[in-house]
Parts: sequence; structure tokens; C-alpha cells
Amino acid sequence: MAMNYIWDLLIKAEDEGLSKKDIYFHLAETYSPYMELSPQLLNAQYVEQHVEVNPYYRYYGIFNGLFHPDNSADIEFRNYLLDTVLHFLAEIDRMQGMNKREFYIRFILREIEANVFGKLVRDNIHAFTKKEQEIVALNMLRLYQTGEEIYLLKDTLKRLFKNCMIYVKSEDQDELLLYIRQKQTEQNQQKVQLVQEIFLPIGFHMEVYWQYHFGIIDAEETMKLDRIALY
Repeated sequence: MAMNYIWDLLIKAEDEGLSKKDIYFHLAETYSPYMELSPQLLNAQYVEQHVEVNPYYRYYGIFNGLFHPDNSADIEFRNYLLDTVLHFLAEIDRMQGMNKREFYIRFILREIEANVFGKLVRDNIHAFTKKEQEIVALNMLRLYQTGEEIYLLKDTLKRLFKNCMIYVKSEDQDELLLYIRQKQTEQNQQKVQLVQEIFLPIGFHMEVYWQYHFGIIDAEETMKLDRIALY
């Protein structure tokens, strides 16, 4: 789907792992009076870092005198001013389109970056995609509202790792067993560590098994040779 507005492009850029600082807005040399963005390819599925814009599409009152054809002085400064103001206007667009929940999610993610939840959480949050970060932040918000640590621990893990399984070892011990049907990569480990740090109740222990399930008597799928983890 084509991107039509500056805020639309910034959201797409973040989804692709780019920072807002990586995007530069420029006055388009030629543009349609009916479009805000003037990409080289109208239906491009990726984000260009240097973006041509028609600033008069929605902001004529702000930019109508900035690039008068008779004024050839301070072009570099005026280009910088255009880029800065368009970034500011795009943020206003996004804030106006946010609901209360989205605002709280962004607030929690800023708090994580500010080390409010500790160094492990701050460092490991970068192992997550933007959408995964939002999953974690939303469940942190729900944790404050409900206090349901174990439920939200399970919910977060199941959203992050498809088809993972979580078992209670016994009713008498505060221990959980987590099976993740993926390889034990450093990135995956960082994700699990962060979820444990935030959602695992004090006094609980969680044992993590990767790729191969531990054996369960009478469960044939878990008792295959060379595909069983020791417990």
C-alpha cells in the first residue's frame, strides 16, 4: 500500500528498523498538487531515507514563502528548516491519531530506555522488533492494572514465541517449565530474560528448554530418540 503522508512514512520507517533521524525531508523538484509525498516509485514497499515532499499540500500557510523562486540565499539553512519542521509536524500528526493506550505504550518504552526498569531490561529491549516491544509494553500496562503476573508471563511468551508451551512443575513448588520450539540464539535468550525480569514473580523459578521437548511418559511425541531434552 502506498504511503501518502509524512507521518505514514515515519511509522513505516520504524517498522523497518530505521530511526526518525535516518529520514530526511526535501522539497520536491516536481510534485503532484494532490499528494504530500513524491517518491520515485509510487508503490514502493520500502522506505527511502531521502524523501521528496510537497509541503504545500497541507502546510501552505507555514511554507508558502520559504522557497520563493526569487530568493536564492541561505538554501542550505532553509532545507534544514524544512526537514526539522516537517519532522515536528509529523509527530503532531501521530500524537493526534493516538489513543490513550498507545500513548501509555510509548510512555513505558521511553521509561525502559531511561533505565527505569533496570539495565537488563534496557539492554535486552533492543532484541525485540517494534511490534514485539509494543506487546511487552502493553502487557506491562496490564500488569499495573491487574497484577496477574503468571497469566501475563504466559501471554507474553505465547505472543513472542509461536507454539511455545508452559507447564507448572508441581502445585507445591513455585517452578515453571518453558518449552520453545526454536533454536537457542542469543537474541531469543535476551527476549526470555527480559520477560522473566518483568513478569516472573519473586520466588519463582523458570526452566527453559529449546528446540527439543523434554520427555513426558505416555506422550509419544515427546519421547523420540535424538529429539528429547533431558530433565
